[in-house]
Amino acid sequence: MSAKTLEDRLAGHESPFTMLYDNQMGRYPFPIESEYTHWAEEQRAWREGVALMNQSFHMTDLYVKGPDVMKLLSDISVNSYAKFGKGKAKQIVCVNHDGYLIGDSIVFGLEDDEVNIVGRPIVPNWVQFHAETGGYDVVCTRDERKLDDPDNRRLTYRYEVQGPKALDLLNEVNEGGPLTTKFFNMGEITIAGCKGQTLSHGMGGAQGLEIWGPFDDGDKVKARLMEVGEKYGLRLVGSRAYASAAAESGWVPSVVPAIYTGEKMKTYRQWLKATSFEALSTLGGSMKTGNIEDYYMTPWDVDYGRVIKFDHDFIGRAALEKMAEQPQRKKMTLVWDADDVLKVNAGYMDDGDLPTKNMDFPAAHYASYPYDLVTKDGRTVGISIAPAYSANERAWISLAVLDPDVAETGTEVTVTWGEPDGGSSKPTVERHRQIDVKTEVHPWPIHDAVREAYRKQT
Repeated sequence: MSAKTLEDRLAGHESPFTMLYDNQMGRYPFPIESEYTHWAEEQRAWREGVALMNQSFHMTDLYVKGPDVMKLLSDISVNSYAKFGKGKAKQIVCVNHDGYLIGDSIVFGLEDDEVNIVGRPIVPNWVQFHAETGGYDVVCTRDERKLDDPDNRRLTYRYEVQGPKALDLLNEVNEGGPLTTKFFNMGEITIAGCKGQTLSHGMGGAQGLEIWGPFDDGDKVKARLMEVGEKYGLRLVGSRAYASAAAESGWVPSVVPAIYTGEKMKTYRQWLKATSFEALSTLGGSMKTGNIEDYYMTPWDVDYGRVIKFDHDFIGRAALEKMAEQPQRKKMTLVWDADDVLKVNAGYMDDGDLPTKNMDFPAAHYASYPYDLVTKDGRTVGISIAPAYSANERAWISLAVLDPDVAETGTEVTVTWGEPDGGSSKPTVERHRQIDVKTEVHPWPIHDAVREAYRKQT
C-alpha cells in the first residue's frame, strides 16, 4: 500500500536522514525565466539600480480568518502579537516542543481578524495543522504555489522592487500618495490605475518595497514599472540570480524543519501528506552524520533570538528558556578563498579518477537543504549553507552557523565542498570527489553599506 502521510514515508526508510538524503528533489524551484538578461547584471541591479523580482509563483499563501487568529499565532510562534493587527507585518518564527526551528515566513495583517502567511510551504502547513486540530475559531484558505498546483490561478501577484533607485522609481509611478517606507511596515500604492499593497523590506539586502495586488493586475503593473524603470536601470531578475540573493542579504532560506523525530510531533507527521514538501525535500552537501537531529537549528543559530518574546505561552517556550542560558552559535558570512575556488573549477577538468563537484553559477544549490561541513584545524565548528557567487562582491560567499569561538571577522575556517562517497543518488548530483576550500569569516549582510542601512529605512 502506498504511503499516504509523512509518517508512512518515514516508516519505509531506515531513518529520517536517509529519506531526506536519498529523496530525488533538487534545489528549491522558482518557476520564472532563468535569466532575462544576464544573471550577473541582474545581481548588480539590486546594488546599483533597480531589481524587479517576480515572487508570484514559488510561495504558498495561507489566509487565516476568524476571532481566534491572534490566539492561534501567539500559541505557535515565538513572536509576540500584543501589538499586531491590520496594516502590520512581521516574520513568524515557529519551533517544535524542544525549541528547534520549524521555519519562518512573513505574516501580513490584512484585518484585525485576518492574516496572510506567505513563504515556503513549511510554516503555512504548521499553522494550518494547528488551526484545524487545535479547536480555534478560524477558517483557512490556501493559495498553492505553482509547483504544488500548476493549474492554480494565483489570487495575487507579488513583486519585489529593490535597489538604491527603487524608491525613486516607485514614487514616480505611484498615483496614490506618499509611500510607507519604514522597515517592515505595510502601505498602499496605485500603479497604472491598479491599487495594491506594499511592505518595506529588502532582498539581497537592498532597500525597496514588496508590492502585491489582484493577480489580474500583475501584467499591467509590471509593464508600467518596466516602462518608467528603464531610466533607473531596472532589470528583471530571473531564477538564477534570485536564488543567490539570500546569501547577500543574510537570510537563511532553507533550514531542515525539526519535525522528523519526537513523539510529540508524530500527530503532525500523520497529518502531513506523503506528497508534502516536507516529505519530498532533499538534504545534500558534505555534512553527512546519519542523524537528522544534527541538522536541526535553534532560533539563535539564524539570528532569530532577537524576536523571541517570553511574554506569552507558546509551543517550545520552556525549552527556549533553558536554551537562552547557554552559549549560542552565530550566523555569519563566509567569503571563499579565490585560489581554492579556482582549484574546485580546475578539478572539474583534470584527469583524476573523479572530478570535483561542479559549482553552478551563481547559486551552487543542488538540494532543498544544502548543508556543508565547516571545520577549523580538523574540528567541526559549524555548517555552511547555500553558497553563491556574488557579482557585487566579486566573490563566492555562503551563510554559516558557527561556534562562538570562530565566529569572529577574519577567522579562517574550511568548508568541505562536495558530498562524500562520490556523491549521492539525487539526480542533481554528478559523481565527484570532495575538496576543501579555505574561507574567511565576515558579518552579514556581507556589504558594509547594506549592513548599516538595511534595517534603518524610514
